[in-house]
Amino acid sequence: MSINLRRFPLGELWTNFYLVWDEGGAAFGVDPGGSCPEVVDFIAQRGLRLEWVLLTHGHWDHMGGLGDLRSLSAHGVGIHRLDREALVDPRVNLSTFLGQEGAFEPADRLLEEGDLLQVGAMGVRVIHTPGHTRGSCCFLVEAEGDRILLSGDTLFARSVGRTDLPGGDGDQLEGSIRRLSELDRSIRVYPGHGPETTLGEESLHNPFWPR
Repeated sequence: MSINLRRFPLGELWTNFYLVWDEGGAAFGVDPGGSCPEVVDFIAQRGLRLEWVLLTHGHWDHMGGLGDLRSLSAHGVGIHRLDREALVDPRVNLSTFLGQEGAFEPADRLLEEGDLLQVGAMGVRVIHTPGHTRGSCCFLVEAEGDRILLSGDTLFARSVGRTDLPGGDGDQLEGSIRRLSELDRSIRVYPGHGPETTLGEESLHNPFWPR
């Protein structure tokens, strides 16, 4: 397989952090939800070159470990433009709800719908999927015919993200799921929480899937 992936559950909510790399060692990480020395060690042991740390959205349980990884990332941190305030404002990233006051420096890149980041042999396409937050995104990764979707808190195995938090919108989320339903059913899906799945499995078993 041309796309290599390792999952690390991190933080109080066991958020799935994904480290993704190609055969040449070019890598990026998605959603470091808590302190992750084991990720730092893994990167060093494998001799990987971390090029980006990407955030699917601006909630603290998906960014709490940025302090461990940001200095290792050649290009820094990327988040969608509409969630940019979450990096700098504890009220926006909801860390205050967890009894913390978490904040970081602003993003190094503000992502937009359709952006394509090249990480070694991998193309990482930004799909804006609002609903859980205004700036929620999924990342479609492609390399040599292999494709995976990192879906954050937009799509889970047999479920979808909640919309009752600040910035949530049920109608927008419904539209985002409809958009994902147009992708190839064979694509493997790696969500922000819980087990992996495929779009085909979700089309058959997810009660929130468009019918």
